[in-house]
This record gives sequence, structure tokens and C-alpha cells, in this order.
Amino acid sequence: MNLNFDNNQNHYFYRNKNTIPLVFIHGVGLSKSMWKPQVDFFENYSVLTYDLLGHGKTPFSKDNLTISDFSNQLIELLNYLKLKKINLIGFSIGSLIALDFSSKNQQYLNSLTLIGSTYMRTEDERKKVIDRVNLAKENRSISKLAMKRWFSDEYLNNNPELHKKFIQELEKKGNDHANFIKAYSLFAYYEDDLNIVKNIPTKTLVLTGELDPGSTPKMSKKLCSDMINANYVEIKNGKHLCSIECADDVNFAIKKHIDNA
Repeated sequence: MNLNFDNNQNHYFYRNKNTIPLVFIHGVGLSKSMWKPQVDFFENYSVLTYDLLGHGKTPFSKDNLTISDFSNQLIELLNYLKLKKINLIGFSIGSLIALDFSSKNQQYLNSLTLIGSTYMRTEDERKKVIDRVNLAKENRSISKLAMKRWFSDEYLNNNPELHKKFIQELEKKGNDHANFIKAYSLFAYYEDDLNIVKNIPTKTLVLTGELDPGSTPKMSKKLCSDMINANYVEIKNGKHLCSIECADDVNFAIKKHIDNA
């Protein structure tokens, strides 16, 4: 087990079980800790989780942040750990990073999994995200809004400690808040590139929650249809963070996918 920083101060957890590693990329405003249900489930697999630039314990000080910055961060980490082949799993903005990384670094990929990815948003769908970014810029809390999109009311009521943990993680201050705005703005204004999507040959799982209001099944079905080697799975009763609320269903879908890659 290895919980550490690489030479570029990327904060990561790596467990080596001598298998092709599962590499997980988290969402905006979160950290590698969101993947605990997956880290625990895949106990017999090599697993790498890490904090994105400006998230968790990984620092970021530049004025601007790009998808390429995030892809380059992953390259740095893989090279540091001497990992040559991976099963890449991205969530939300992590899916967009995974797509960008995949388009440039095909040689690393054994499989690709995209969870809760936005794709070809309508103007109204994009505006809703931009409105939340603007609220955050005004230092107005958006954490309760996020929780409603991410989890069912029943799950939140039955898991008050988890609810509290995520609220605390989303309430950013100082430099953490500035970096959150950079990443959230990048996510809000991201433009999908069909040439990237349709030219990824890797076997891909596109997965989303049945009730996800922001990364909808319609988006994921369209993304799946535009890829040349993709399969779509919808998580019944799942919202945006179905990887936690519906962890068993998500984990078994990932396992089936990577075992058959």
C-alpha cells in the first residue's frame, strides 16, 4: 500500500496486486476519497486513486486550468509509478479528462469506463451549470444543490455522516475555492469534440444513473452511440453519485467490463 506524493506533489494512493491497475479520476470539488467503495470492492486488483490538480491535497497555482493540464498530470503520475497499461475510470469531469487522455495516450489503455459524463449538452443544460458556477463565484453555497443532484433524499436521510462529509468537502475557502472555480468553469464551458470521441478504439463502458439530472441517460446513450467500441449500462434508481449510493451495481458493471477487456 502506498499513500504518498509524487515528484510533482500529486497526492495519490496506490495498491499493487500485480494486475493491470484500475485508475480512478474523481469529479469537480471532490477528491480521491470518493472512490472508497471501489477501492474496497476491488481489493484483489491493483488500484490507483489520486487528487486532481487543485483538489484534495494536490496543489495548483496557475491562473488557468485546462483539460490538457489534467491529462498531463495523469501522465506524470503513471510515469512516476512506472505503469504501462491501465484500466481507466472517470467520473463527471473525470470522464472528460479520461476521454482527452485516451485520445492522446492510447498505448496506456486496456479499457475505459466513463461514469456520469456530460455529452452534447443543450444550451439550457449548459446554462444550469454556468448558473451554479456564478453562484459559487459569489461565495454562495451550492453544496445543498449538489447533494440533491448526487443522491436520493432517502439515501441522504439514512446516511447523515456521509451527508455531512460531502457538505464539508464542498465548502471551499481561500485557494481551494479559487481552484474549485477554475475546475468548475472548465467543466461548465467544455465543448465536446466528436473527432476525439469517435476515434477511441478502446473497449469502453458508458455508465450513468437512471435518475441523474445533469449527466442524463440521454447524454450517455448518445456518447455510447458515437463511440466505435462502447457498451451502455444504466444504473436503476441511481443519481449522479451512483458509484456510492448504488455501489454494488456500479462495481459489478466495472468488474465485468475490465475482466472482459
